[in-house]
Amino acid sequence: MTGTFINVAAILLGTALGMGLFGPLARRHQTVVVQAVGLAVILIGLRMALGAEQLVIIIISLAAGAVIGEELALEERLRQAGAWLKERFAGEGGDFVNGFMTSTLVYCVGAMAIMGPLQDGLTGEYDILLAKSTLDGVTSIIFASTMGIGVAFSIIPLFLYQGSITLLAHSLEPLLSPAAITDMTATGGLLIVAIGLNLLGITKLRVANLLPAILLAPLLVLAVAAINRAI
Repeated sequence: MTGTFINVAAILLGTALGMGLFGPLARRHQTVVVQAVGLAVILIGLRMALGAEQLVIIIISLAAGAVIGEELALEERLRQAGAWLKERFAGEGGDFVNGFMTSTLVYCVGAMAIMGPLQDGLTGEYDILLAKSTLDGVTSIIFASTMGIGVAFSIIPLFLYQGSITLLAHSLEPLLSPAAITDMTATGGLLIVAIGLNLLGITKLRVANLLPAILLAPLLVLAVAAINRAI
């Protein structure tokens, strides 16, 4: 799990830099900085989403995932976790919960957050997670400069998520065919676009409730492939 530990360290370092060096400047221009970040997040999401191959699978994944997420109240649970952490470690002030939720979703959604831990677990190499750590570190500087210390606490779900994938790598590998990864990445890209729209204040989408769609996409790809082979 070396790569995940490096990823955690990069986020913590980025958060410290964002709050210490850039925080005062960003707070004076908070609205425009958040809007700039929102635009950049949308760009990242679009680049991922435009690689979609099977649109029907992505649509079904999003619709079914939304129903599952709403029933499980994932958004509310993530928000409650952020509020609990804030109460115990951060006190009053800042946009702790928003920083925690936004950074958690951005850092845990995407192909690198899956393929990186898989590579680490299967081969012991962590080139993908090194690249992800660089991206997450830079992003955390920007996030922390406007949303504060809540960004740092995103390392908790990130560690649990990526660490679990690393430990289960040998079991998960057969499920992640290139086609499954492509459509899973595209689905995650749409969720990142939704995060960007929320940052811009255009929407108030409950993005966490859509997270099951990322798991459903590869399962549907496998199911379709199995049906095609049977036919």
